[in-house]
Amino acid sequence: MNSETNHRPKILYVEDDPASVTLVLRLLEGEGYEITDVPDGLSAIEIAKSESLDLILMDINISGLDGYEVTTRLRSIEEMGEVPIVAVTAATLKGDRERSLIAGCNGYIPKPIHVDKFPNQVRSFLMGTKEEIESAEERAEYLVQYSHRLVDRLEEKIRELEVAHADLQRVEKMKSDFIILASHELRTPLTSIYGHAQILLQDSAIPGSLDEEGSARHLLQRIADATQRLDHVFDEIRNVSLIDADRLNLAKEPVVLRPLIVSIVENLQDLGPSRDLQFELEGLADLPMIVGDTRRLHQAIWNIVSNAIKSTPDGGRICIVGRQIEDAVDISVEDTGVGIPLEERERIFNRFYVLEDTIRHHSSKTAFRGGGLGLGLAVARGIVEAHGGKIWAESEGYDEEKLPGSTFHILLPVRKPPFNVKGSEAAPSR
Repeated sequence: MNSETNHRPKILYVEDDPASVTLVLRLLEGEGYEITDVPDGLSAIEIAKSESLDLILMDINISGLDGYEVTTRLRSIEEMGEVPIVAVTAATLKGDRERSLIAGCNGYIPKPIHVDKFPNQVRSFLMGTKEEIESAEERAEYLVQYSHRLVDRLEEKIRELEVAHADLQRVEKMKSDFIILASHELRTPLTSIYGHAQILLQDSAIPGSLDEEGSARHLLQRIADATQRLDHVFDEIRNVSLIDADRLNLAKEPVVLRPLIVSIVENLQDLGPSRDLQFELEGLADLPMIVGDTRRLHQAIWNIVSNAIKSTPDGGRICIVGRQIEDAVDISVEDTGVGIPLEERERIFNRFYVLEDTIRHHSSKTAFRGGGLGLGLAVARGIVEAHGGKIWAESEGYDEEKLPGSTFHILLPVRKPPFNVKGSEAAPSR
């Protein structure tokens, strides 16, 4: 309102008993007050931070943070320093009033409230009434008691959190163990299906060709391809579980990065529908040999390059640059794609996190805006960090028209292997 005469005092009522809320609303709204009610302390704190209040009526016996703790927290908010807080509570034992005042309340109204007196009591606190503890010695005594009480409550909450954390760890371990065992059990029949499909494909008696839609040979190849795809999905899920459980074992050996990356690019170019993308490789032949798990590093870099392909429309460019930075190698994968929202640059590495709208999802590993389970980047980070490295993304934002692109950096430590080999620099052509 624009004038004091039109101003409706705004009151926040913190109460988890619906009957009490109904009564207070009926009494105070009839007096012209604007009332907001919340059932818990955390909601009260959020409202106090965002809205201008004239008075807070605080029940002491609320769940979670109790009224004492919420009041103490509210008094630490600068804007709340002068806002009256009044305890309206059924806590009427000896010392409850004093503890309310010590916690930061301006006054104390016991429940059940007196319906005839209550509006006048509220009006009085709005006008500046403030109750005090008369004796300084008594105030000091209650202050010590309140401090001890806060410490006891903190200890209680910490113990509850420790129990909850231990329970979560047990559930997480059970889940990880189940996923690892299930993926192993499922891989066995998948391997059998794929193997038998390959045997049949080698049989010249199988009619048709791979390019003949609907022929027996074409259908067998489709079965083999789908089996490989399903095996890859199980592998990603299993790897995430191993990473979460800190059980990702590395078979370390000397690794030459250039041929590894060239094979990844060629494999992705041959996988799925043809894409009009330009690939550039720079500085890879000059990288020193590192020590790592070749298969795991292949998977991590494959996931990053695949992500770049899916983010870049036809006509775009993907540049993979290698350089040595002191005792580490930096492999950057830069694309001219749609980019990453600034607030999502860290979240994209979370497991099962999918940036694209799932309604538009399709499972191709190379098609523009193709999708997956949201595990590729999480697996890549886990593998890189298991090697003592670091992975991160850079982007100016997400824009499907301007195509700001993104750059992923993989930083891996250099540990001198027992011998040194370098590869050639010729970039793969399409």
